Amino acid sequence: MKKLMTAALPALIAAAALAPAPALAGSADGKLQVKVLGTGVLPDGKIVAVTNDPLGLTVGANTKANDNYVPTLAVEYFVTPNISAETICCFTQHHVSGTGTLAAATNIVDHVLVLPATLTLKYHLPMPGGIKPYVGAGPAMFLYFGEKPGSSIVPLGVTKVKFANDVGFALQAGVDVPLNDTGLGLSLDAKKYFMDTTAHFFAGNAEVLTTKHSLDPWVVSAGLAYRF
Repeated sequence: MKKLMTAALPALIAAAALAPAPALAGSADGKLQVKVLGTGVLPDGKIVAVTNDPLGLTVGANTKANDNYVPTLAVEYFVTPNISAETICCFTQHHVSGTGTLAAATNIVDHVLVLPATLTLKYHLPMPGGIKPYVGAGPAMFLYFGEKPGSSIVPLGVTKVKFANDVGFALQAGVDVPLNDTGLGLSLDAKKYFMDTTAHFFAGNAEVLTTKHSLDPWVVSAGLAYRF
């Protein structure tokens, strides 16, 4: 939680700076809402299938991806007072380590940058005091950049690793709490993604290992919203 609040601090400051902007007339009933959030990205990363492993490296082995804490931006358009569409923007960086018989391999993938392109359709439940709990769902695509083989596999001759971009979906729930009557509010949000990726490991031009991984991260956020 301390890490999440640390990540959220610059986001909260930036969101607060938006509130008094004279060009944007804030309104609790506005069509657009912008959220600046601190976000925890909590993936799994376990191996769910192996399609190419001639050396038997994955027998009795598994993997996990680390958690990360980042600032995120969400933009939401209200089609009706209770129905909206939302997209988010953020990059999150992770590394992959081993478990089981690979427990000593603490650095399998040293760096991978993920862009979780997401679009959710949300339904907001009207409540007394303007508080709006919501649920949502929609498609997502994870785009991967900058993958690097880690120090645990480079000595084995691995020179390149590539994660396949893949499509999945997300379920979402949260609540928006108004802080005043001019569009400023507090937002709490949680998403559960259902997403796999295939990792391709190369020695030179030869693919020496191919594994499919379940990412399925929880993505939890807190921050400020401004509606106008």
